[in-house]
Amino acid sequence: MESLNVLFASSEVAPYAKTGGLADVSEALPRALAALGLSLIVVTPFYRQVGEGGFDLQEVKTSLKVPVGERELPTAVFRTRPFSGVPVYFIRRDEYFDRGELYGTPEGDYFDNAERFIFFCRAVLLLAKKIGFQPGIIHCNDWQTALLPVYLQKTFKDDPFYRQTRTLFTIHNLAYQGIFARGALTAGGLPESLFSMDALEFYGKLNFMKGGILFSDAVTTVSEKYAREILTPEFGYGLDGVLRNRKGDIFGVENGVDYRIWNPETDPFIAARYSAGDLSGKKRCKEDLLAAFGIEAAGETPVIGMVSRLAGQKGMDILDEAFHELLATGAVVIILGAGDSVYEKRFAELGKRHRSAGVKIGFDDVLAHKIEAGSDMFLMPSRYEPCGMNQLYSLRYGTIPIVRATGGLDDSIREFEPDTGEGTGFKFVDYSARALLKAVSKAVFVYRSRLHWSRLMANAMKEDFSWNAAASRYSYLYERIRISETEKTAAEKNKRKNRNRDA
Repeated sequence: MESLNVLFASSEVAPYAKTGGLADVSEALPRALAALGLSLIVVTPFYRQVGEGGFDLQEVKTSLKVPVGERELPTAVFRTRPFSGVPVYFIRRDEYFDRGELYGTPEGDYFDNAERFIFFCRAVLLLAKKIGFQPGIIHCNDWQTALLPVYLQKTFKDDPFYRQTRTLFTIHNLAYQGIFARGALTAGGLPESLFSMDALEFYGKLNFMKGGILFSDAVTTVSEKYAREILTPEFGYGLDGVLRNRKGDIFGVENGVDYRIWNPETDPFIAARYSAGDLSGKKRCKEDLLAAFGIEAAGETPVIGMVSRLAGQKGMDILDEAFHELLATGAVVIILGAGDSVYEKRFAELGKRHRSAGVKIGFDDVLAHKIEAGSDMFLMPSRYEPCGMNQLYSLRYGTIPIVRATGGLDDSIREFEPDTGEGTGFKFVDYSARALLKAVSKAVFVYRSRLHWSRLMANAMKEDFSWNAAASRYSYLYERIRISETEKTAAEKNKRKNRNRDA
């Protein structure tokens, strides 16, 4: 079979720039797809973090001019080839991307996010033409790239270069939709006809995510349960009706883990490496983690870790409510994260107030690895969670997940039953501080039984969430999109032929 060209567009890619799991997906999935024989390039913005990261980048000698509103913006392009062999292209326009954060500050989103990602989407399509990479599939991710299918159907519909190009749109988090004033249509060079209920209009505003859902050839989400949840008013965030209309084109594909990076046997960031067969190193990792936060605790004290965006979605409100009683279970709680200013201030205060709590505001990749390795349990009390990545990392590190049974958390974790010895973690259903505390209390109780806890750790560390299965599923969907479109074209030709014959 002829190799399929796939252009993977994402607003963040690890290790170059990252705010969450999307960056990890955008690094690992293209590499796994390339291993299946697909030809890929990844395209992402050139943020300040990219320039400061010390990466080996080369400027691409191309004259790229990107229209935004009435301006035509000269744009630089850089390129690097990571060890995976998948080229990553960076769109550089400092006016838009040379900033301290990717999308905004704790006080709110950047005022010009619509224009920033209109620019990015148009630059992606112009870049592919300039370098002669003709994509069979453009794989778009979240609202920042959601206008790519719209531009292909409206602006580039008569362009021979994109005649055979199809699009797949992945929703990583439906709550963040890219909702802007109507005037963004003008900046984007898009027709006013798109401002309608059947297109991008959403309660009097413009919704980028809606465009990706309506104009792409297929839609995926990052777990099977989340693919069902977003069809309901509770999780659909106003787009559940739009999604139900496309139900036959929506697929759940659970994310995987890059075990080159998240593996206690090879992790360069942790105090001691360990495996399921030799857990002695995990004790050293726990000691190292406690020392990093200046916490004195006996070796048998359970440590609960968290690496999270500090936002309502992640359960910060019920965690705050339960915090004092959580510490009363005898556990140490360690939190690393950044997000909403109200939660940053609140948890920083709790970290200072309690000797058995450690809190660091910000993101620190090395510390994230130390928390995974040094904790006994990992807490994810999310209100909703499309997939979740840290519970998957935690399994491999023998750090037992305590999660709310929603989305990908529910799909990936099985409740541990001491009587049978089966299961990989602990779950709670009700979104409440009480339910959270009940799950934590059960986990701490099981932790006191070394026999049960050893069995639980063994179960967790045997789980395999490598990217191979997800990449195979995406490869299948790419082909399905292309074949269905070919069949549609053939059917239309037959209809025309029959009409001409009948005439």
